[in-house]
Amino acid sequence: MSLPFLLEIGTEEIPDWMIPGALESLRSQLEGLGIAARMDATPRRLVARAQGLPARLPDTEERVTGPRKTAPEKAVEGFARKQGVSPADLSLEGEYYTYLRKTPGRKMIDVLAESLPGIILKITFPKTMYWTGKTGPRFIRPIRWLVALLGPDIIPFELAGVPSSNVTVGQRRTLQPASQAGLPVTIETYEQTLRDNSVILSAGERRRRIEDGIAELGLRLKPDPALLETLVYLTEHPTPILGEFDPQFLELPEEVLITVMRHHQKYFSVEDESGHLAPRFVAVMNTSADPEGLVRRGNERVLRARFNDARFFWQADQRKTLGDRVEDLSHVTFQAKLGSYLDKTNRVVALVLELGGDEHAQRAARLAKCDLTTELVKEFTELQGVVGGLYARAQGEPGEVWQAIYDHYKPESMEDSIPCSTAGRLVSLADKLDTLRECFRIGMAPTGSRDPFALRRAAQGVVKILVEGHMSVPLLSLIGNDPHLAEFFEERVKFYFRDVRGFAYDEVNAATSASWTDLPELEARLVRLQSIRRSPDFEPLAASFKRIKNILRQADFKGGPFDRVFLEPGPETALFDEINRSAGQPIEDRIGALRPIVDLFFDKVLVNAPDPAVRANRLAMLHDLLEQFRTFADFSEIVTNS
Repeated sequence: MSLPFLLEIGTEEIPDWMIPGALESLRSQLEGLGIAARMDATPRRLVARAQGLPARLPDTEERVTGPRKTAPEKAVEGFARKQGVSPADLSLEGEYYTYLRKTPGRKMIDVLAESLPGIILKITFPKTMYWTGKTGPRFIRPIRWLVALLGPDIIPFELAGVPSSNVTVGQRRTLQPASQAGLPVTIETYEQTLRDNSVILSAGERRRRIEDGIAELGLRLKPDPALLETLVYLTEHPTPILGEFDPQFLELPEEVLITVMRHHQKYFSVEDESGHLAPRFVAVMNTSADPEGLVRRGNERVLRARFNDARFFWQADQRKTLGDRVEDLSHVTFQAKLGSYLDKTNRVVALVLELGGDEHAQRAARLAKCDLTTELVKEFTELQGVVGGLYARAQGEPGEVWQAIYDHYKPESMEDSIPCSTAGRLVSLADKLDTLRECFRIGMAPTGSRDPFALRRAAQGVVKILVEGHMSVPLLSLIGNDPHLAEFFEERVKFYFRDVRGFAYDEVNAATSASWTDLPELEARLVRLQSIRRSPDFEPLAASFKRIKNILRQADFKGGPFDRVFLEPGPETALFDEINRSAGQPIEDRIGALRPIVDLFFDKVLVNAPDPAVRANRLAMLHDLLEQFRTFADFSEIVTNS
């Protein structure tokens, strides 16, 4: 007999960005019980549903091995006692006493009642809270109700004083007050009962409802998939509505208006036919209709107040130029042990100069952090850098300067673009490299998930700028020859080429083993290596190089003199001649000729010859061959089938 399963964890509102990870964590834990669950969620509930669970788990048998048959009698008695039987119940299998332990299958409802409290509390969140006292359990938000059903039966358990039941709760803002008192459900009626009480359980359906509602408005929105995803998990019954704002606010920069709408109000921005910002917005309310326009007018009123604040700050900030704000950075702390942002600015300017930046790049570096002293950035922290660039433009700074300031936080993720100008790239590099160098200098390297200064993101930004900006710089010297920071950067380089660019992990290991500090050159070698790998001679030669590396390692050979006089005619001489003939040629041209000669050498020649001089000479030749290829890539890192 198979049964359906339902688990609903009802809570106070969970932060939208935590929900997908929590669902994946819950899914994984249920899979540990053999339950392949379908996951759903809204801000107030995490839901798992499955079909085909057995009413009872099958009986199991396990053959337990005990002491040898020659063991003392007391050892045999002890083993039998541990199994809960007498020695007469044991069997002899070969040299050992054994016992066939039979375990009757348990009811699935009992297994779930025992397991679900622990599974719920093990759901992974970035942070959790107590809500019943410090001795109570931790969860992301207080748990208010639990629905747990196996077929028609309630799975009985209790968590933090909340008993499991068959009673769910509708939307908080529902028009049906009875739904807040509790809605009895069965597995079959669960989803429809929620729908009848203004809860759309499926995130996919909520997303389509938002998209379709926006389409019906017939507007041209600025694309914002991240905001759409946020709104999907902020609402249980989403409905888009159109609002308007006074066109006079369009005198403010679009970046400011869009940030207020997106980050502070979760509104979509609307474009006119020419692609410029229109005095309209789309909000997503958590109810089905706004017949009297109360929700729309409320959103318009709040947005008007936020825009008025932004306009006031913009106008007030213009009374002081960015250049006049540089000294104010001495009062803004970068980090307690690293001084002020003025100290950081001076270091960044020096680093831009070291990178070869011109006067525009140096000027941008000098002004880049000045917007931290402005009222607009204090109110809208998401606009750091952007506000500085806008103020620099308004104050007549050259285009190269204001654009570099505007872009210098880029890239903020692997999906973000790098700064569009050379000056912007230099300022961004210098800013990120300074943060990395200084934090590592005082022992603030990331540990585990702890990375308060976002150093991984900073290093990844450096890598992305250098590769995609085709900038060849002496990276090791720029990071201060710090071995810990070099190791950190090497891992970020590998991550970029492996996980972002999609090169095979063994190709990345092979290429970075040769060298990784000139990133455009590394990219070019990886592209070539990826192409070379398609050759039928490549992997057999890579396998031979792996063999050479092992031979040299076992012999502890680090290099030595070579003398042609010790060469034997035949395959050994042929290999030597080919190594010298092709030296300096492109790797692509050497592989086809070398592969059969290397194969024949290993087939016919004993590297570890009895004569020490001959053996050392052969090791020296193989070492030289490996070193010639190692400037391109360490082929021994390539995973082969042989």
